[in-house]
Amino acid sequence: MNDMFDAQATQAHRSALRSIGRVVEETTPPMEEREALEGVVRLMERRSVIAVTGAGVSTDSGIPDYRGPAGSLSRHRPMTYQEFRHDPAASHRYWARSFVGWRVMGEAKPNRTHFAMVELERAGLLTGVITQNVDGLHKQAGSGEVVALHGDLASVVCLSCGNLEDRILLDERLEALNPGYIASIRLDPGAVNPDGDVSLDQEHVARFVMAGCLRCGSVMLKPDVVYFGEPVPSERKARVSSMLDGADAVVVAGSSLAVMSGYRIVIDAQRAGKPVAVINGGPGRADHRVDILWRTRVAPAFDQILDGLEL
Repeated sequence: MNDMFDAQATQAHRSALRSIGRVVEETTPPMEEREALEGVVRLMERRSVIAVTGAGVSTDSGIPDYRGPAGSLSRHRPMTYQEFRHDPAASHRYWARSFVGWRVMGEAKPNRTHFAMVELERAGLLTGVITQNVDGLHKQAGSGEVVALHGDLASVVCLSCGNLEDRILLDERLEALNPGYIASIRLDPGAVNPDGDVSLDQEHVARFVMAGCLRCGSVMLKPDVVYFGEPVPSERKARVSSMLDGADAVVVAGSSLAVMSGYRIVIDAQRAGKPVAVINGGPGRADHRVDILWRTRVAPAFDQILDGLEL
């Protein structure tokens, strides 16, 4: 595989593999539930809080996480940007698998945690959401100020000419090129990965027909999301920085912060003297740094937060 990469791409690919393989272990004992809840409620009462959300926010919508006990990393390694960009067989395999798996992602609906954040925003307590998820569920729930740090699976970009296309329209073209394809595959919804694909055998991959870009005809189409080994666009980084500048505190929900793009937000917040709370069901990379560490399922925690704020 590395024979396809130049030196820079090889280095980025190896770095991406290290990020994917990072094991997050317990480093810090969590707080007692009542103490953690009261601490988060006090933070929210500051009325200028931003939320940083991860896969644990969307698990109740049927979308698996990466690093939890039943996370997709136990059965599947995500493709790096370098593999997708430089290996045509790899990108073709992704689209065959995604054509099947995206049906589950496309049907996912916001859950009570997404709606709780909408309530907090409307109450003037939450000023915005920075999400590492690519499912678009915060926007679908009604959150107004959302930065999708890693993009959104609902859009597709051409790597040859930059054309953007709605994923639904691409899916219609793929269905026309692959009649009967979906019906021939038994899909286990629980096997769909957070990046929208599902494992297929080589026979199914080989008979999949990929559509080309509407503008230039290239098959180098990619979900408009940030892959491992790909930088977050500078415009999104600037929006995150601006949002953080205007906040008094940060609440992290459903994320281990294993990826640097999320972990950096915590570091920047603390450098600015802003308290950080983490609400997560498992260990996190920033646990030793934060002011409030609440080890719990995210959805019940936000029910309790709304009750504590009398919303």
